[in-house]
Amino acid sequence: MAPLRKARTAETPRATRRAHGTLESAVLAILWAADGPLSPADVRERLAAHHGDGADELAYTTVVTILTRLFDKGALSRERDGRAFRYAPVADEAGLAARRLTAMLDAAADRTAVLSRFVEDLGDHDEQLLRGLLDARLQQPAADAE
Repeated sequence: MAPLRKARTAETPRATRRAHGTLESAVLAILWAADGPLSPADVRERLAAHHGDGADELAYTTVVTILTRLFDKGALSRERDGRAFRYAPVADEAGLAARRLTAMLDAAADRTAVLSRFVEDLGDHDEQLLRGLLDARLQQPAADAE
């Protein structure tokens, strides 16, 4: 019986895999730069144009899978366009990072311990920045009441 695929040799090296999340990050960058929602074909085309690292060899189904996973994670919205969908980010990069942090806090058994450890690990600059943001938020309702 003949083998189903050719044995690898020094001349046929294993394809290199992308680092975890690299393709998702590239897709998000494409969507953030777009003027509106994009179809999977549009995303695939822009990936190929902007990311030469084999993006032009990506299967359409791979792009659909990445978009669906990002939608399932709450990072994208989608609207029906014929038989397919068009996708758009629900937030900018900072907003998406904030949503991820909130999701991690929501999943933690001890929210106070997680926040405490987070604050302990902040550098001086970030701690001052966080204090300023919290102070500004405390002042906001007073300013709105006037």
